[in-house]
Amino acid sequence: MDTTPDISAAVRRLYDTFPFPPDPLSDEPPPGYNWRWSWPDAYNFCTGKKPQKLDIRILDAGCGTGSSTDYLIHLNPEASVTAIDLSGSALKVAQERCRRSGAREADFRHLSLYDADQLEGEFDLINCVGVLHHLPDPIRGIQALAAKLASGGLMHIFVYAELGRWEIQLMQRAIGLLQGNHKGDYPDGVKVGRQIFASLPENNRLVKYEKQRWAGENQRDECFADMYVHPQEIDYNIETLFELIDASGLEFIGFSNPGYWQLERLLGKAPELLERAKGLTERELYRLIELLDTEITHYEFFLGKKPVNKIDWSDDQALLAAIPGLSSCMHGWPSDQVFDCNYQLINLSSAEFEFLQGCSPPPAPPCQGGEKEVQKTVGEILVDVEMGLDEVRSIFAKQLILLTPR
Repeated sequence: MDTTPDISAAVRRLYDTFPFPPDPLSDEPPPGYNWRWSWPDAYNFCTGKKPQKLDIRILDAGCGTGSSTDYLIHLNPEASVTAIDLSGSALKVAQERCRRSGAREADFRHLSLYDADQLEGEFDLINCVGVLHHLPDPIRGIQALAAKLASGGLMHIFVYAELGRWEIQLMQRAIGLLQGNHKGDYPDGVKVGRQIFASLPENNRLVKYEKQRWAGENQRDECFADMYVHPQEIDYNIETLFELIDASGLEFIGFSNPGYWQLERLLGKAPELLERAKGLTERELYRLIELLDTEITHYEFFLGKKPVNKIDWSDDQALLAAIPGLSSCMHGWPSDQVFDCNYQLINLSSAEFEFLQGCSPPPAPPCQGGEKEVQKTVGEILVDVEMGLDEVRSIFAKQLILLTPR
């Protein structure tokens, strides 16, 4: 029996009751930065180069209360943004959020992911965070979105991982059992869940996990309900995740937190094991990493619709001829101490600082006329900076610069 309409209705009812995420509204642009929502930075991460055009179309698929939409609008001033969601209550909050923050108007639609075919045209960037795992049929959902992705376009996805959410699953089931016939009454579910946590011994594993990982955000009923009384959730492991990805027909470009997926951070003290791991396929390696580090609670990654042309900058001459530009995800510049895209503090050497100075945009031409100064290539900057290409590649890997081929 197809229960999809009933499940979708239950999900919509949850978010109409507890609009999510409950981020406060502000009369200022959104704070901080998420490079995954910046088209130039995301494109540079996925392809190794700066995009040729910025006036793109973006779809925020499952926008909720619009926190992601607000960022997408502010970080991509030349793009047009469409946002869809199943919950009418959440959409109203999203519209008010963007109005108050000073974001230009987005095209908000009260629409399920399944019905993405009702949207006009195709999109260069599709953002789908925290949505697919709440669908009755995630494969149908990702296929609907894939059909709306333009050739060469990118899709950013976030879904839950089962290993790090094991305790959450147990609490979800416990609440469901105690609710009995009241299951689906979301305020009652929050009440029952909070009573359980308040009653359990302090050394209980579920209590300890909640305090260590989620207690801060779960003070808000919206967050508690989203985590513990959601009517629909599918958690993935590497094997089932790639079944979803393969079904999309899109190319897996990579995880957007690549540092996590380095085996060296777990087995660096055992070179013999690292050598053995070289015989594993990429997916087997990912599976090994998550089996050894069971704290993972989600996967975040990029997919692309072919052709997604990439460059790795291993050729010295190509790198020397490239035009570097500063990434907007670098905070604190100009300084010899900056925060990278993941808010990690980086201490720049004097040579690195000089190189980044050379990447700054040239001054605007005077009003009287005259030709605009051409931005320097990597090779031209290195003439005056004592730095090698490996150091340039290191800065690039930290996402401090974007590169344009010549």
